Amino acid sequence: MSFLRPAADEFAPYYATYVSKVADADILDVLREQGEAFGGLFARVPDDKRLFVYAEGKWTLAEAIQHISDTERVFAYRALRVARGDTLSLPGFDQDHWIPTSEANARSLQSLVEEFTAIRAASVALFAGLPASAWDRRGTASNNPVSVRGQAFILAGHALHHQGIIRERYLP
Repeated sequence: MSFLRPAADEFAPYYATYVSKVADADILDVLREQGEAFGGLFARVPDDKRLFVYAEGKWTLAEAIQHISDTERVFAYRALRVARGDTLSLPGFDQDHWIPTSEANARSLQSLVEEFTAIRAASVALFAGLPASAWDRRGTASNNPVSVRGQAFILAGHALHHQGIIRERYLP
């Protein structure tokens, strides 16, 4: 089931941009490849670049990486809850309130990349371990319908979205 793209009713319209960024391939392969490539994106970036901001009011590179990790955790948690048949509505989160308290700028670039790599490995293990029947299960997150499959594609697309911004604006 991980090779099927989610239908439009398996996620909120807001997430369509993320889902559209994901290649037509087995989502587990996509997630694995992204996890492996993430570290390479930062392999030659000096640690002091983590504090770079491309425009006033934007996050630093460190904060952007932390946001990707935080959001990965939230999306994987949502997928787990829905996969296990939990029908309680899952709350949203305010990314702009999370970043200041993360103190990401005090961390090394390497530690932030290692954290994402570990989180992605856990996400891959979660999705790879799901029974086929779980991929179609649906729940509610942020007052919108979501399926497990939809959540996997959102998770991958969100990372792709931010990696694109990082390549274009932080590491041109």
